[in-house]
Amino acid sequence: MTKQTLNITNGSSLTEYLEKEKYEGEMLTWHEMLCEGPTEIEIDTTSFFETRKAFLESVYDAEYDILKIQSEIQKTNNINEYKEVILWFEYDLFCHINLIAAISLLKQKDIRVPMFLVCSGRVKGEKGLKGLPELSPKQLKEHYQNRIELTIDDIATAQKAWSIYCEGDHNLLKPLITRVSNFKYLSICLKAHLKRFPDTRSGLSTLEYNILILIKEHTIKSRHHLVGYVLHYQGYYGFGDMQIVRLINELEIFYTETEDTLTLNRDGHLALEHQKNFRKELNCNFVFGGVNKREFQFDKKTNQLIKNTVDAN
Repeated sequence: MTKQTLNITNGSSLTEYLEKEKYEGEMLTWHEMLCEGPTEIEIDTTSFFETRKAFLESVYDAEYDILKIQSEIQKTNNINEYKEVILWFEYDLFCHINLIAAISLLKQKDIRVPMFLVCSGRVKGEKGLKGLPELSPKQLKEHYQNRIELTIDDIATAQKAWSIYCEGDHNLLKPLITRVSNFKYLSICLKAHLKRFPDTRSGLSTLEYNILILIKEHTIKSRHHLVGYVLHYQGYYGFGDMQIVRLINELEIFYTETEDTLTLNRDGHLALEHQKNFRKELNCNFVFGGVNKREFQFDKKTNQLIKNTVDAN
């Protein structure tokens, strides 16, 4: 008997929201943050799960329950018993890396039923960008009713992006930035990803640079206070608290911390003024998919990654 709908959501909050609003179909909650750490093209494998577990538990001391992750992904084992799959993901880099992975997983499972995308971002009449759980029930319903069926080309684009992300040359993502697709925010997310590598002038990623700008331009009382600012002003990254905390802690060489304030120190000002490249002073030994951050720098003039001739750390 054909099942109706498999909903793949970007997290527990949205799953609970959809269930509360009585959206039909089975729910698969995507419990991952593939925008950080090593990844493999083939997703539903022992190697993939063990690689992810080792990364998340070592970097974030976060429990990675392989059985829980597998139990969700196993809902795709008989994917063609469903009438359709609806992907519920948002405008940001965090969601888009998970999105292209989810689509690739479905293709690895030999999906032959239609895939639809519900993607939030800019909402008419609203300021700023909205996550799916932030939408009103009426707005969520409108997004659902206007869901987009992904074409063969869309699916191929997602597969290509995931394959490149898992391999060693992320400059190959550049042609996808200009490729026309139904992924409204993919282009800007791929641009944001390339800017996660150290800038050739300061050694800082764009988000790290912007964190120092926030310290310079606002009265910041503590690291915890700064986390709130970064979460609000991070733009298209979509990072959570623990990712922001890690970045702020790694930038501590650029600010002076007292009981009630954070202020930029001399190195912080030098970095913002592009007077010195601090790549070697920072911990750049961090993996995005198939690439180590320390192996490349981002050149703003050419908008591409430049491979380092010697190791940074």
